[in-house]
Amino acid sequence: MMRQLFNCVNVIIFEMMLTLTNHTLEKLELLLKTAGYRVRYEKGNFKTGACLLQNSRVVVVNKFANLESKIASVADLARTLEIDYKLLDEKQAAFLHQIKQTQLQL
Repeated sequence: MMRQLFNCVNVIIFEMMLTLTNHTLEKLELLLKTAGYRVRYEKGNFKTGACLLQNSRVVVVNKFANLESKIASVADLARTLEIDYKLLDEKQAAFLHQIKQTQLQL
C-alpha cells in the first residue's frame, strides 16, 4: 500500500515537472541512449512500467503501459542510474539534473 502511494506521489510530481507528451518520452529515451543504455519496448508481465535488465545496459519498457506510466517509469529509472554527465550535452545534463532534483523534493 505504501509503495502504491509513493508511486502516485512520483507521478504527481512528474506531471508538474515534465509534460506528459511523446516528446518528453523521446527526450528521456535519447538521454538514456546517449548514456549508453538501450531502450526496448516489450510486452510481458511487468509490475511497473519499465525495468533494467540485470547486469546489462538494457531498459525494457512495458509497451502496453499508458504514456504517463511510461514517462514516470523511465524518469524514475534515469534518476537511479549512474549516468556519466560527460557523455551528455548541455541540455541533456540539465534535463537529468532536473529529474534528479525531483527526488530530493519528496
